[in-house]
Amino acid sequence: MSDLFQTLLTQVEQLHDCASQSADHLADFTRRLELILSQVHKNIPIRDTAFADEFAAFCTSFRSQMDQFITIWQQLRQDVRQQLTAKIYPSSLQAKSFAMHTKTLSRSSDELTTTYDMFNARYKSYTLSKLPVWVLTSCCEDLNHLVGKILFLSRELTKYYSKI
Repeated sequence: MSDLFQTLLTQVEQLHDCASQSADHLADFTRRLELILSQVHKNIPIRDTAFADEFAAFCTSFRSQMDQFITIWQQLRQDVRQQLTAKIYPSSLQAKSFAMHTKTLSRSSDELTTTYDMFNARYKSYTLSKLPVWVLTSCCEDLNHLVGKILFLSRELTKYYSKI
């Protein structure tokens, strides 16, 4: 179970990094969108001509990362449940460490959701080009759903650990 816990911690950290980086990129896109909307409002030529292409590339990259994480976590959750039914329990330190890392991941997911809401509020008045915001929406929803499953797994491990 020790190797499995190391894999769990590594994957939680990687998902946390992905969520944090995506939130940072999205905050940058939000700032850029505000500037574009300001330029449109003032009838100034738009200087940021690469915005739509870069945003589409970001959404595509984020979607592929989320697809990879979903696949990895499906297998990891199945492996953990198999080991729990085989009565192989983690150590106290491993369970607590996993719980702490999942809480940090949850905060990163919440930060991304907040940043997404800020972007979406500004995007509603953007009419210059069609952006793949639906891809971003599905990624954020998938991330929140996956984080919920990981938090549930963390609670489940904590519950099993407390029984022994």
